[in-house]
Amino acid sequence: MGNRSIGKVKKNYFTFGGKKSDRLLLESGIVFGPITIAYETYGTLNVKRDNAILIQHTLTMDSHAAGYYNNSDKKPGWWDNLIGPKKAFDTEKFFIICSNIIGGCSGSTGPSSNNPDTGKPYGTEFPFISLSDMIKAQKKLLDFLGIKKLFSVAGGSMGGMLALQIASDFPEFTASVISISAAWKQSPMQIAFSEVARQSIIRDPNWNNGNYYEKQIPKKGLSLSRMIGHITYMSEISMEEKFSRRLKNKKFSNSFDIDFEVESYLNYNGNSFVDRFDANSFLYITRALNYFDVSEDKLIKNYSDIFPSFLLISFDSDWLYPHSYSEDIIHFLMSKGVNTTYAKIKSSYGHDAFLLEQEKESGIIKNFLERICEENEL
Repeated sequence: MGNRSIGKVKKNYFTFGGKKSDRLLLESGIVFGPITIAYETYGTLNVKRDNAILIQHTLTMDSHAAGYYNNSDKKPGWWDNLIGPKKAFDTEKFFIICSNIIGGCSGSTGPSSNNPDTGKPYGTEFPFISLSDMIKAQKKLLDFLGIKKLFSVAGGSMGGMLALQIASDFPEFTASVISISAAWKQSPMQIAFSEVARQSIIRDPNWNNGNYYEKQIPKKGLSLSRMIGHITYMSEISMEEKFSRRLKNKKFSNSFDIDFEVESYLNYNGNSFVDRFDANSFLYITRALNYFDVSEDKLIKNYSDIFPSFLLISFDSDWLYPHSYSEDIIHFLMSKGVNTTYAKIKSSYGHDAFLLEQEKESGIIKNFLERICEENEL
């Protein structure tokens, strides 16, 4: 794929809901606002405004999907290898948008944002949200940008589920959907892992019922929740290849210190996570994920003669969102006559493969989008 970068980018902000009439009606029935959405754009919106692609991020990522903020950045955006000139999401052809979801902690309104009524962070006074609420907020941003219909919506893991949520809520609003390493509902096992991760935070004394801002944050709980997550993101093969049973200090220990390299890796990632993510956001987003369900007829509840084409990609070593989940969606859509494409990629990386196997994903995505271009005469 080369090193074709889109170069320097900037984070933008859009705020709505200053007036009560413009606020967001949440799935819970609560009317909420004002709301700020952080977002980035790459490429140029064409005259017809029909070349826009919305990129959905994962649970712990943000709107910085590609490019660099400044010359001192060590890494580009999290999907940089797929977004840029001549890449899968070609910025010479498409206008790419990535926004931080509401409930997040990277510029969009979430639990760590100040409540205008109190001047203090919302904490657990922040309303419960769903993936559908996240989509409705994004729709406000897209309306602001003058986009009446998306060319595509794409994402992996939670991003893939947000893409499916758009297809469910606004099927005529996008010409295509790219869902990677995802499912159309959370399984009991996934709900269980999320609960253990949340309890790790809630049982940290510093969580203090969500009122830890300007105090001691629940570092231990948040770190442990990330360690749990990392185990589910990898596969047994990738753990063996990366760590095996290698000792950190190459000798037997008589303490409960970190002995094995895999233990060191988990602790490092857990500790670094607390510096970039808000514990309450983790609680709210994982809860929203647990309630996500667009299975079977819910996915096409607003079915009409105009319905998006689908590309689903899975990885054979992903046990958190196994390929059978994508195949269930594909079989259902095919039974309803929906235009579908499916690719199962061989990889040893487990669930992380959608972030690490970008070269394998690139050609599949590029060919799919080219076909949708031909069908829509873009």
